[in-house]
Amino acid sequence: MGDGAERREARRFTMRLPIRVLRRGAKGRELDAQTRDVSYRGLYFLAEANFEIGSEIEFVITLPQQVTQSSDVNIRCLGEVVRVEPTENGRAGIAAKIARYEFIPAAASAA
Repeated sequence: MGDGAERREARRFTMRLPIRVLRRGAKGRELDAQTRDVSYRGLYFLAEANFEIGSEIEFVITLPQQVTQSSDVNIRCLGEVVRVEPTENGRAGIAAKIARYEFIPAAASAA
């Protein structure tokens, strides 16, 4: 991307939202992270863990009342890591494309 060409296919919105991430196929704990920006095709998030490009991830984004103008909305997504970069504060910046998503009730995502 050094040529300055824009590769995004969808407009991104700057949103710092809580996100829970799980590596697909990995039995382990969910990782708490925070989005930097979001679109309907992908997102960029900051995490205190490293991910490999091409790895599949599952994540839940919570859209708060301030965004939805009603109650919190949880979105479960399946995606793929497309870029990983170090950040100034030691966390990793991860770009992922969204393969599919579904809206889930808040009670179901809390379990």
